Amino acid sequence: MTRRIPFAFKFTTGLVAGICLTLTSAYAQQCGGDFRQFLAGVKQEAVAKGLSANAADRTLGGARIDQKVLARDRAQGVFKMTFLDFSKRVISNYRMKNGAANMQKHAGIFQRTENEYGVPAPVITAFWALETDFGAVQGDFNTVNALATLAHDCRRPELFRPQLISAIEMVQNGDLDPQRTTGAWAGEIGMVQMLPEDIIKFGRDGDGDGHVKLKQSAPDAILTAGAFINHLGWRNGEPWLQEVTVPQNLNWIETGLGKTKTGSQWAALGIEPRWGQISSNLPASLLLPQGRKGPAFLAYPNFNIYLEWNQSLIYTTSAAYFATRLAGAPRYNAGNPDQGLNDAQMKQLQTKLRAKGYDVGKIDGILGAGTRAAVQDTQQKLGMPADAWPTPALLNRL
Repeated sequence: MTRRIPFAFKFTTGLVAGICLTLTSAYAQQCGGDFRQFLAGVKQEAVAKGLSANAADRTLGGARIDQKVLARDRAQGVFKMTFLDFSKRVISNYRMKNGAANMQKHAGIFQRTENEYGVPAPVITAFWALETDFGAVQGDFNTVNALATLAHDCRRPELFRPQLISAIEMVQNGDLDPQRTTGAWAGEIGMVQMLPEDIIKFGRDGDGDGHVKLKQSAPDAILTAGAFINHLGWRNGEPWLQEVTVPQNLNWIETGLGKTKTGSQWAALGIEPRWGQISSNLPASLLLPQGRKGPAFLAYPNFNIYLEWNQSLIYTTSAAYFATRLAGAPRYNAGNPDQGLNDAQMKQLQTKLRAKGYDVGKIDGILGAGTRAAVQDTQQKLGMPADAWPTPALLNRL
């Protein structure tokens, strides 16, 4: 669980070419080049920050580049799935059943977490399920090797170098074993998959044993997740996502994240809840992950916390919807969405949109925020329903 993208779904931005780049951040950070010289620089920085040379040596002495980490970092095609396909894949009957059982089993610590941090049990439980299947699948990558590999790589060293230094601090504190601690390929540790820097800042002792053991202790993981989500700005007592029905005469250009109306304004346009009541006074965006003929959701301010957790709209919408299911919402109405584009067609569409001056980012076949915005604007200009869902009909028109 991190501010970027957790577990196996991470970072769809383009590669940064070259080695030994100097990146703008709190300090100049080197990447690439000789690996041992790179580690020596990390040690020097850690010592300058007040950590012991001995802890740095114990952490970095056996570190090595893990090519499997680099391969995983480069191969992240899962977000080319549609919302319906992805959500059906990850929200299984097993996870629903075990989610309910875990909320009951750990009711005490969940209540404490909500009392202290305002985050309800279904929200944490959905992340816990999607990240590690309630701790069953936490990853088998050596954490130090993963962090050292990604910090040395010149793709996102400004993110991972501080995490490697925080790992040294965890070793110094006795909370990480450089040889034995394992986790996800991007360096996250434990049941809710957190990076070392966030473990140091937000780790909480939920079971009262005096330690924060996110790999072994469910109470520690639950309380820590609550502290972290609270830090991201969770608004106590407010909804996060609500499935709704939409009239077919809606002005579709008004839909999408970043375009908000109050709940009462949406209701006046004919938006109706499928479960619960619309929060009349809260701002909300109308989210159509597969266009006007697919599922529809009102995304309230707390939905922004999901986007802090993970930048993929497909993952975040699935996680938020999963949490509503755990809270008692019915299955979504899948509807009958228009046919989408395959990978080659999506890249072709992105190429055409870029040629028209739109910023769609990398031509990667992923329906990211930039591509969605370009699609919606283009649909409106062409007189098509502007629901931001790319179809063969749109591609043909272009």
